[in-house]
Amino acid sequence: MTQTRSSDINSYAEQFSSPESPILAALNRETHLKVELPQMLSGHLQGALLSMFSRMIRPRRILEIGTYTGYSAICLAQGLCDDGLLHTIDINEELADMQQRYWQEAGLAHKIIAHLGKATEIIPGINERFDLLFIDADKQGYAGYYDLVIDRVRTGGFIFADNVLYDGEVLLPASEQSKNGKAIQAFNQKISADDRVQQVLLPIRDGLLVMQKL
Repeated sequence: MTQTRSSDINSYAEQFSSPESPILAALNRETHLKVELPQMLSGHLQGALLSMFSRMIRPRRILEIGTYTGYSAICLAQGLCDDGLLHTIDINEELADMQQRYWQEAGLAHKIIAHLGKATEIIPGINERFDLLFIDADKQGYAGYYDLVIDRVRTGGFIFADNVLYDGEVLLPASEQSKNGKAIQAFNQKISADDRVQQVLLPIRDGLLVMQKL
């Protein structure tokens, strides 16, 4: 039997998932046409999953570490309760106009607060407890971001971490892993040993680790 490629599986899954909204499709296209490293975008399938998770949780406060072009912020903000807010942090000021334009078009700009700068410096100044945390920034910073925010995630709240398979590097011997690959492997091991959360690693796109605080 011919081995099925992961890209074929992903395409099939997208085919049988609800279609990408016109706004998200336009943002997806513009990101791929104009922005460096478009593979960083959550994309249709993972974006739909983030949106569905958020709509199930109905969070009041979300913290996103790593905004990029704003795609995942739209997906997560779709599930916010009526008085909900999403705080999102990024260091790239060049993408701010693009983010705001699409958030406005999605009708969600009033629910999204963008912070520009280093997450480790910004997070202590956000006086909130979070129902949902999404980590999708520099891979070597994952463990530090987790430690910085875990005590501010409410009991029963959720933490998502993206790229936890890191293009399959986590399956390689340590001697063959990049610095980012080693950092992600260490993060996965850290979470596995942390009795403050229960977790499941989903092999969707580049791996999504879903944790619930106990």
